[in-house]
Amino acid sequence: GEGEPLVLLHGGVGASDMFTPVLPALAKSRRLITIELQGHGRTPDIDRPLRYENMGDDVAAVVRSIGHERVDLLGYSLGAGVALRAAIQHPALVRKLVVVSAPFAQTGWYPEILAAMARMGPESAAGMKRSPWFQLYPHVNWGLLFTKLGELLSRGYDWSSEVAGLTAQTMIMFADADSIHPAHIAEFYGLLGGGRRDAGWDGAGRPKARLAILPGQTHYDILSAPALPDMVTAFLSAQDDR
Repeated sequence: GEGEPLVLLHGGVGASDMFTPVLPALAKSRRLITIELQGHGRTPDIDRPLRYENMGDDVAAVVRSIGHERVDLLGYSLGAGVALRAAIQHPALVRKLVVVSAPFAQTGWYPEILAAMARMGPESAAGMKRSPWFQLYPHVNWGLLFTKLGELLSRGYDWSSEVAGLTAQTMIMFADADSIHPAHIAEFYGLLGGGRRDAGWDGAGRPKARLAILPGQTHYDILSAPALPDMVTAFLSAQDDR
């Protein structure tokens, strides 16, 4: 596409192809840059554990290396956690931030999701041989990737104080049947300044942050929601000086 740059960060185990459903719509008004995270897709792994903070720095380094000093950033699931860290650690780099289906703290996930994450390892990677990802990315060490992801996702974290201090205007997006529980979503929005008062008849009290709940979707299919690219485009193009 053409226009201002929008960086897309995929979810865990996947790669940039996760964004295939929304690429055509987003590319109508944006130049899209997809970055595949450490050990994912076409990006080789290195002798380093997976950490949100490290990958946030990686994203900033890639963006600057291709000549951009300020971009909009959209991440999904694992990539949304990385996008959050990039915006926290490199505030001058991120103009607007879109967080899709990710919590600000580990406790935001439902307990059964946390249990499944803790079980990730070489055994759970065996099923990838029946996945299209196995054919698309033959160089990925799936056993090692699942092991590293399991270790990362089992680590406790809480970024609430840093989220409250974000300088990038932020929109958080969730499915109405997401893997993150609704109370956490409401708390997330509150940290960004939302949900504190009535907006008023003229909207003057509306917060700069935005919250989108996409009906009829889950954590696993939210990127295919027809409304998602339109909501993202409207948010990124909105002029809001409040």
